Amino acid sequence: MEWLIDLLSPNNLSLASTILLYSFVIFAGIYLGKIKIFGVSLGVTFVLFVGILMGHLGYAVEGNTLHFLREFGLILFIFSIGMQVGPGFFSSFKEGGVRLNVLALVGVCMSVVITLAIYWLQGGSEGATSLSQLVGIMSGAVTNTPGLGAAQQTVLQVDAAGYDISQQMSMGYAAAYPLGVVGIIIVMIVIKKVFKINVEKEIREIEEEKDDSQLKPHVVTFRLTNDLISGLSIRKLHTIINCNFVISRIEKPDGKVKIPTSDDVLEMGDLLLIVCSVQDEETFHRFIGPVEEKKWEMVQGPVVSRRILVTKTEYNGVKLGALRLRMGYKLNVTRVNRAGVDLLATASLRLQMGDRLTVVGKLEDIDRLADRLGNSMKRLNEPNLITMFIGIFLGILVGSIPLQFPGMSVPMKLGLAGGPLVVAILLSAYGPKIHLVTYTNSSANLLLREIGICLFLASVGIAAGKDFVATVFNLRGALWVGYGFIITVIPLLVIGIVARWKYKTNYLTIMGLMSGGYTDPPALAYGNKIANNDQPAVAYSTVYPLTMFMRVIVAQVMILCFL
Repeated sequence: MEWLIDLLSPNNLSLASTILLYSFVIFAGIYLGKIKIFGVSLGVTFVLFVGILMGHLGYAVEGNTLHFLREFGLILFIFSIGMQVGPGFFSSFKEGGVRLNVLALVGVCMSVVITLAIYWLQGGSEGATSLSQLVGIMSGAVTNTPGLGAAQQTVLQVDAAGYDISQQMSMGYAAAYPLGVVGIIIVMIVIKKVFKINVEKEIREIEEEKDDSQLKPHVVTFRLTNDLISGLSIRKLHTIINCNFVISRIEKPDGKVKIPTSDDVLEMGDLLLIVCSVQDEETFHRFIGPVEEKKWEMVQGPVVSRRILVTKTEYNGVKLGALRLRMGYKLNVTRVNRAGVDLLATASLRLQMGDRLTVVGKLEDIDRLADRLGNSMKRLNEPNLITMFIGIFLGILVGSIPLQFPGMSVPMKLGLAGGPLVVAILLSAYGPKIHLVTYTNSSANLLLREIGICLFLASVGIAAGKDFVATVFNLRGALWVGYGFIITVIPLLVIGIVARWKYKTNYLTIMGLMSGGYTDPPALAYGNKIANNDQPAVAYSTVYPLTMFMRVIVAQVMILCFL
C-alpha cells in the first residue's frame, strides 16, 4: 500500500497527485455546496472552502501548475459568462432596464466608497487591514468571484512578487463570502417588513402586467369589411398601416386558404390571420374590420404551420428578408423564437444560429426551406470551439493593451479577466452581423463555466489554505467578517429603499435587482422560491451583464489607483 500512501501524501507534487487533489477538492466542494442551511446553500463556492481545508492540511501544488490552472480556469469562466450575457448586454439599457441598471450601478459605486471609507477610517496604509485585503473582502461581500480574480491578476501585473498579497485577498474573500450570501437575503426580508409588502399582491400585479404585455407577437383574425381597403394589395396596405405586421394566411370568401404575397389583392369578406404587436390590434380593427374567432389549425387544406431550426452557418447574420421566402417558396414566416423569446418576423431581422422560425405554407415548400436552413438539432449540439478560442485569443490580446490614465502609477490593463469578458460580450452581441457563429447551447456554456470556476476556486483555496486559520480566526478575521457585512448590507438597503419608496418597484423585481447587482445565484434561487415565477430572474438578467462587467473593472481600478 506504499504506492497509495505516497500518492495521497501532502508532500507529493507529482502530476497524478495534483489531479487527484483537484478532483477531490472539486467534487467534495460541489457536493457540500448543495447542503442547504435555512434554505440557503453556497453552491459551487464551497469548492473554495474545501481547497482551503486541504491547503491547511499541508497539501500544495507546484507553483507554475497552480498559476496556470487558476488563470485558465478564470479565463474559461469569464469568457463563458461574457458569451451568455452578451446578446442582452446592450438591450438591457432599453426601456425599464435603464432604471434597474442605474440602481445596480449605484450599488457598485457604494460598495467601492464604503470599502475606501473603511480603509481610511482604520488607518489607511498604516492600518491593520491593507487595501488589497479590503478589495478581497469587498469581492466576497458582493459574492463576485470574477472581481477577485481580476484584482489578483492585476496585483501580479503590478508587482511580480505580489503572490502573498494575492493570497491575502483570497482570505479576505473567504471570510466575507458566507455572510455576503446571507446578508442579501436578510435585506430582502427587511425591505419586505419595512414596507409591509404583501407578496401575493405583488405576484398578482406581475401576472396582470404579463397579461397586458405588448412585447410578444400577437396573433389575431380579422374580417375585411372596410371597402376603402378592399382592392388594395398587401404591399400597399403596408404603406398605409405604419407598424410591423405579417399576414400569415388569407381565407377567401369561397373558403380557399392561401399564403399571401405582397402583390395579392384584398377583397371584401376576406379572413386575414395577422401577426402583430398587441398595441396595434386596435389599428387593424379600425382599418380592416372586426375581430373573429377562428381555429386556423382546424382548417382543412394544403396550408400547414411548422417550425424550422436555423443550423447552417451561412445563414448566420443574414436578414430574414434576404431569403425571399414568399417569392421563392410561397411561404410566410410569422415568428422567430430566439432563446425562448418570440420575435416579430420583420424583413430586417438578422437570423442567428439556433433561431426557430414559425413557417406557414404547403408542406413540400416547408420541407424545401428546412433543407436549405439545416433544421438539424444534432448540429446545434456540437460545441463551437473555433469561436471560443478565437475569442480567448483576442481577449488576451485586448487584455494586454496598456491604457495610461492620470493618477495611475502604471498603465491599466484589462488583464486575463477583463479582456476575455469584453471580447466575449462583443462577439456574442455583434458576431452574427459579421457571419461569425457564436451560438453555444446552454449546457455546453454551463459546463465550460462550471469547470472554469471550479479550477479557479480550487487553486485559490489550496494556495490560501496554509495561512488561512492563523490569519482569519482571530480578532482581525472577525473585523474582516464585520467589514464584509457592512459592505454587503448598506448598498442593498439604499437601493432597495429607493427602488420601493421612490419608484414603487415591484418587490419581485427588487429581489432580482439585488441578486443581479451582487451576481449571486443563491439569492436569486431564494427570490424565485418566494415569487414562484420568473420575475426575479428577469430583473436579475437585466442588471447582471453590466454589473458583472463593472465589478471586474472596479476591482482592477482600485488596485491600480490606490495600491
